[in-house]
Amino acid sequence: MAGQGDGMLLAEGARFSGTIARLAKSTFIPKEVYPFRSHTDANKQQDDCLAKGMRLLAAERV
Repeated sequence: MAGQGDGMLLAEGARFSGTIARLAKSTFIPKEVYPFRSHTDANKQQDDCLAKGMRLLAAERV
C-alpha cells in the first residue's frame, strides 16, 4: 500500500458521485417518503412517474 496517494481515487470517486447525481434526476420520482400499502402500489407510482417523465422529455424535444 502506498504511503501517499496521488489523487486518482479521489478523482474517480468524484466522477462516480457526479454520475450518481445525474442518474437520480432521470428516475423522475420526486424525493419524498411514500407510505405504500403494497409493492403493487409502489410499482404503479414508479411506472406513473416514469411515464410522466418520458412525456416531459418528449415534449422538450419537439
